[in-house]
Amino acid sequence: MPFRKKSNPSKVKMENNFEDLIREEKNKLFRIAYLYSRDKHDALEIVQETLFKAFRRKDSLKEPQYFSTWITKILINTAIDFINKRNRVQPFGKIEKPHEFKGITPEEKMDLIDAINRLKEPYKTVIILRYYKDFTIKQIAETLNCPEGTVKTNLHRGIGELKFDLKEDIQ
Repeated sequence: MPFRKKSNPSKVKMENNFEDLIREEKNKLFRIAYLYSRDKHDALEIVQETLFKAFRRKDSLKEPQYFSTWITKILINTAIDFINKRNRVQPFGKIEKPHEFKGITPEEKMDLIDAINRLKEPYKTVIILRYYKDFTIKQIAETLNCPEGTVKTNLHRGIGELKFDLKEDIQ
């Protein structure tokens, strides 16, 4: 009779829990990846790479309640690496939450998306995390490994650039 390795019950439980957490986050991960890549296939590749990295590092996650922040951080870094490898600009996609942009015409939505496309990387990332993922300033700071003051500054400057850019488009 061949030797069979006994499975570790806690490891099996973590893998099942990991799968459940991924199921909850998969649509959000795809949307964020799409925001960076603006291509369905590239977004799927970014999510796949993110899930691979996260699975390999799942033991580094100490508190499951921080899973969303943890995996988002991995996704953002993976997306930026992916884009840099392809030497492409990091555009903002056409994904939006159903409750967002109520009362705004499709033309205004496109203007906003175009304006976000023109933002510099640090401003774009904090805008996406704050208004798309509804992260708090503290969560954004933890995700990006930077001080909260930097997040606030980038958010303020990003909003200022958006206002200026959109004001110019109107005139």
